[in-house]
Amino acid sequence: MSRRIALALTGASGAPYGLRLLECLVQAGVEVHLMVSKPGQVVLGMETDLGVPGRPVEIARFFSERYAAAPGQIHCYGPDEWTAPVASGSAAPESMVVCPCTTATVSAVATGASRGLIERAADVVLKERRRLILVVRETPFSEIHLENMLRLTRMGAVVMPANPAFYHRPEGLQDLIDFMVARVLDHLQIEHALGPRWGTGHRQGGEDGPE
Repeated sequence: MSRRIALALTGASGAPYGLRLLECLVQAGVEVHLMVSKPGQVVLGMETDLGVPGRPVEIARFFSERYAAAPGQIHCYGPDEWTAPVASGSAAPESMVVCPCTTATVSAVATGASRGLIERAADVVLKERRRLILVVRETPFSEIHLENMLRLTRMGAVVMPANPAFYHRPEGLQDLIDFMVARVLDHLQIEHALGPRWGTGHRQGGEDGPE
């Protein structure tokens, strides 16, 4: 495992996106530093039947078993675990993805609030000039949301609202989930075969369609 990526699940609707991304990162051999906010745990219970435990150590064990991760491949930290490696620039991961990402998290990161570990880890990634991807799930966006996302984009973050496409003729919910996860993996430069690219007839990931 040579790549280290942080993944945060917050309280926005869209937990299946984050779970599928975690599965794909594990399959790609990536060392994952996982953070789940307290609202994120609530949403996991509402949107899935997994019965994910509450303590970080148990969460890491649960997903390691579920996705057949290698020993030590998944690390999980609590919301206030300030000794976590992702809280410091000296141990910053190469990239971080917040998926799904609440607009409250967007606001906190845009203003440098760093009230919890997820926000601090995102702040670290920004200050160390690493890749930060925010899979925002909200509709419609207010002026405040848009201004915060513009601010983060100007800082170098990638704002990627959870907007799946339909040109690939999705046959079910999993195809829509995979489309968004494919876009995230593309920006992380991780190979995958989750769906068809625009203009191709084979399933290799998602791209934007024509205007």
